[in-house]
Amino acid sequence: MSTSAAGRERRVVVLESGWRFLRSGVAGAESPEFDDGAWDVVRVPHDWAIRGPFDRNHDLQIKTVVEDGEKRPSEHIARTGGLPHVGQGWYRRKFGVPPGSRGKRFFLEFDGVMANSRVYVNGEYVGSWPYGYSSFCFEITDQVRFGAENLLAVSLEVKPNASRWYPGAGIYRNVRLVVTGQLRVAHWGTWVTTPEIREGRAAVRVRTELDSHSGCAEDAELETRILDDSGAEVARGAESVRVEGSAQVDQALEIESPALWSPGSPRLYTALSSVSVGGEIVDRHETSFGIREFRFDSDEGFFLNGRSTKLKGVCMHHDLGPLGAAVNRRALERQLEILVGMGCNAVRTSHNPPAPELLELCDRMGLLVIDEAFDEWRLAKVENGYNLLFDDWVERDLRAMIRRDRNHPCVIMWSIGNEVPEQRSEDGAVVARMLADICHQEDPTRPTTLGFNNQEAAIRNGLPDVVDVPGWNYKPEKYLEFHRDHPGWKVYGSETESCVSSRGVYHFPVEEVKRRQMEHESNHVSSYDMCSPQWGCAPDVGFAVQDDCPFSAGEFVWTGFDYLGEPTPYNHRWPSRSSYFGILDLCGFHKDRYYAYRSKWRPEVETLHLFPHWNWEGREGEVVPVHCYTSFRSAELFLNGESQGVRRKDPGSVYDRYRLRWNDVRYQPGVLKVVALDEDARPVSSREVRTTGAAARIELRPDRSEIAADGRDLSFITVRITDADGRVCPCAGNLVSFELDGPGRIAAVGSGDPTSLEPFEADERRAFNGLCLLIVKSAEKQSGRVKVRATSPGLEAAEIAVSCV
Repeated sequence: MSTSAAGRERRVVVLESGWRFLRSGVAGAESPEFDDGAWDVVRVPHDWAIRGPFDRNHDLQIKTVVEDGEKRPSEHIARTGGLPHVGQGWYRRKFGVPPGSRGKRFFLEFDGVMANSRVYVNGEYVGSWPYGYSSFCFEITDQVRFGAENLLAVSLEVKPNASRWYPGAGIYRNVRLVVTGQLRVAHWGTWVTTPEIREGRAAVRVRTELDSHSGCAEDAELETRILDDSGAEVARGAESVRVEGSAQVDQALEIESPALWSPGSPRLYTALSSVSVGGEIVDRHETSFGIREFRFDSDEGFFLNGRSTKLKGVCMHHDLGPLGAAVNRRALERQLEILVGMGCNAVRTSHNPPAPELLELCDRMGLLVIDEAFDEWRLAKVENGYNLLFDDWVERDLRAMIRRDRNHPCVIMWSIGNEVPEQRSEDGAVVARMLADICHQEDPTRPTTLGFNNQEAAIRNGLPDVVDVPGWNYKPEKYLEFHRDHPGWKVYGSETESCVSSRGVYHFPVEEVKRRQMEHESNHVSSYDMCSPQWGCAPDVGFAVQDDCPFSAGEFVWTGFDYLGEPTPYNHRWPSRSSYFGILDLCGFHKDRYYAYRSKWRPEVETLHLFPHWNWEGREGEVVPVHCYTSFRSAELFLNGESQGVRRKDPGSVYDRYRLRWNDVRYQPGVLKVVALDEDARPVSSREVRTTGAAARIELRPDRSEIAADGRDLSFITVRITDADGRVCPCAGNLVSFELDGPGRIAAVGSGDPTSLEPFEADERRAFNGLCLLIVKSAEKQSGRVKVRATSPGLEAAEIAVSCV
């Protein structure tokens, strides 16, 4: 690292490479004299547990899960993914500081460390932060040695029974070393708001906090320039200020003809803050923001920039499937791209503050966000959960989240919790008000929310009256009652559906089932999308509630993607180590439900999705119901050219209102064809599903054939097992081996199979229902072509190339 750049402006160094790691609690590992030569060399962000192995005993719990409706203790398997995340670990990294850096200030910024971190520099304790989802910053100026090598050491501990899902383990988000002059813009020290937008103008308020370490007062000037997304200056303001330790500067600016931020047009601005002393710039800081206004209405829902906008959202846990919890910008971007393609316009960060990269991407891609702080308050859900931290840390954690995230235009609400047991407590509203007050102190421009699942108790104890917009987890049948009995409440579904399915799996008979009735010897759930736990429902029910309740602002479906842990309904059976809730599977492959949501959320895009597959050897002559998710109102089905009848969407039937069903089709191999009809019963589009031949070849389809040679970028390669005609074999489970040649490596493999115990870090993967995934990562600063070869016994091999530039 070099800090000898001209001037006194800040320098930011992302600490990625050069880390050494040991999965152990070792006495004295913070000392520079400690020998770490035998430790693993890793890159940060890093998740130590994702490499496995999976084991039912890693996170075996015996408890009563009240949130699942349980009344007595039972054995819970793989609740946190069956991965070895519990334990202690150490990270160490050296960095040099030139002698000429005297007089500068040094800071360490951590975006997230899982969990109970303690930070040391040159053997001296700097500070700690126990909540694994919080971002934090420590000044280390007094610990740094100039003209010498310095040692950063971080210890952490992930305790057992500390989470309800896979939390990951390690320094799983980014770390930065920030070097500034004595006077600087404070950490998270800028706050940009747009309090008024009218008549072609936008008022912009910029609050800037300055701090000085010099010990004496300084006369400074703060200049703030507003740049549009092309880099052109659109406003400027300057203020003189005397800084005695710290100072706060408020500036009022105005932008003519502002470009408003919205999902359809996510226009961003930059506030460039320059701090000068005696005419010399001593610090610069950039803040991205957007100009938009929104409101929730108790009768008409949600409005963005004056337009009625339905929230078509999903809930998302923070893991990235086969990549684990270690944050990766491209992996997050891919997830959001898939969701946007489905028509999703909002994300709820369940149930914790997200990685900063997620909000940056949502700003740029135009997704609205509910930024959630906690899953637990003072009353425990799990033995070593946030309840142990609440009294000492809740205010610091909540203020840290808001100060870090309050400039993001994507954020529309602060969620202070999810399904907290305090709903049942007489003093629950007191706690809720304390947290809501903190949110309003830090940011009075956004409303607060809280996800309620115990609605009757919560209402009885007054919690919904404390937050600005109550969030309802499930209970869609209660929306009309809430609206009638509490006309001032804003209503939305903070967590909805919880439909479960395994991609490409279909069980018979086809019927709506709940709870244990949907369990199957395969540990899979049928993809006819009529299965849910007792609190959930099919997507059809969720659609109907939103359509029939125009006062509802929208919904957040549980969940967008499958995630590691919580394998409902197989919480008690092994192997099953990831969820079934996702609209997408763990690899991001579409389940049938994806097309249900696309047909409803993007009606302008043609959707005509027929399911199930048509390979049912042994069921000849037996009934195989056929369903169709479509943006059309009616269609005719043909089997081998013979009509199976016309179906029209029926508003009077739950399962015929948003899908078309042919329940009496008797299987015979061949061609299943659906023909969409217009209002005059004329054919306008068609789709086919055919009985495939035997598996014959491998096909590789990268999402991108060119990636950055930065050691972080990824190419997600879909591996398809096809017949001789190129059709995916829907039941294929061939083992595929991978070889790479060139400046890249295998980051992970996966298949979306929630029952698979195969490791994610491997050079082979067994396909699940015809598909698996290969994730290739570029090498750092090495350009060239990565040749990828995939082979499997008895199949024609496949080769492609990914360019690293």
